Amino acid sequence: MSKSAILVLEDGSYYEGYTFGAEAFAYGEVVFNTSMTGYQEMLTDPSYAGQILVLTYPLIGNYGINDHNFESARVQVRGLVVREQCNYPSHWQSQGTLDEFLAASGAPGIHGIDTRALTRHLRYRGVMMGAIATGQSPEDVLVRLRSLPRYDNVDFVKEVSTKTSYQWESNLDLPHPRECSLTEGGTGGMRGAGDTPAEGLGVSPNLILPPRMGVRGLKEGLGVVPGDGLHVVVVDCGVKFNILRILRRLGCRVSAVPCTYSTQQILDLKPDGILFSPGPGDPVLLDHIVETVRKLAGVKPLMGICLGEQLIGRAFGARTFKLKFGHRGGNHPVRDIRTGRVCIAAQNHGYAVDADTLEGGLEVSHINLNDGTVEGLRHRELPIMSIQYHSEASPGPLDNLYLFDEFLAMVRESR
Repeated sequence: MSKSAILVLEDGSYYEGYTFGAEAFAYGEVVFNTSMTGYQEMLTDPSYAGQILVLTYPLIGNYGINDHNFESARVQVRGLVVREQCNYPSHWQSQGTLDEFLAASGAPGIHGIDTRALTRHLRYRGVMMGAIATGQSPEDVLVRLRSLPRYDNVDFVKEVSTKTSYQWESNLDLPHPRECSLTEGGTGGMRGAGDTPAEGLGVSPNLILPPRMGVRGLKEGLGVVPGDGLHVVVVDCGVKFNILRILRRLGCRVSAVPCTYSTQQILDLKPDGILFSPGPGDPVLLDHIVETVRKLAGVKPLMGICLGEQLIGRAFGARTFKLKFGHRGGNHPVRDIRTGRVCIAAQNHGYAVDADTLEGGLEVSHINLNDGTVEGLRHRELPIMSIQYHSEASPGPLDNLYLFDEFLAMVRESR
């Protein structure tokens, strides 16, 4: 039987529930995501490092956990908060329960929480630090929480970035052993390119796309798209595997490198284009990467995704700011200013670029229709583009996969 547990927020409010997953103390910035599916991808998304994730959909775990829908090699969240967790999942791919998955990773969960009330509280007050605990009073947990480092003061990118460079050839090419594999051997049963139609393009690596859907009209039965062998170097600030999968599917040679790589180390790999990945934390702490972006601008075509956009903005003198409660979900409307087209985007960020501070030829290319914040940047002269949302989805809608095509077209024009 589950033990009683509490979630305590830094403002002194607390919520009572029951434990699942690991029975452990956890603290972090408490954030919410409104997606209805994709909890496994969210749990393994490096952008959630240092955070306790609240899922607003009321029933979580009902399709279980499988060895395919990983976005990194381990669970990244510090804790999970749900209304109800399912102990008896039903899905043909399920290989275990959410409870087992979190327990194996050492991450605590708490269920029985009124997540609707909690979400309303975070929207009204803003995201804040919190802690999950068992066997302690709210007062004692609050005292401990207030003595711990704040999310905004920690460089989580260095924690989640790969420690060595590697080539991504297929799903078997993980940069390090999977720490929470559900099958013996540690590879998680991942298969190579071409084993499953359109593997990795979208919510699931098993997704079978009908004709004309997906990047460049990927068709059923097609593995890697015949391409011109463009070499894309991905600077890993917390990259999701689906970015690497998509680039490989588009015929690129894909190299991932640590966030600490210097400009010269990157150029020594002879890239045709460079992508700065999503990642966790405050971009103000990442001046070493901003300087790398600044030195590469105009030398090679650049693309930034999520945190990568903020790094590009700061490299050109723009300021960034923290959103009150962030954008996290799979249904955010974004308008392309050039075409007027509106797409529904998957998002997971707590910071954004201040449009009023843009300099050096950068201009806004996309905006969020909910709050008007910057969702994309383009340079008027240099081959540089960025987006604040997740074109790779996983989880989320497939509306924005075309942006990888635009980046690769920009790379070809610059060769």
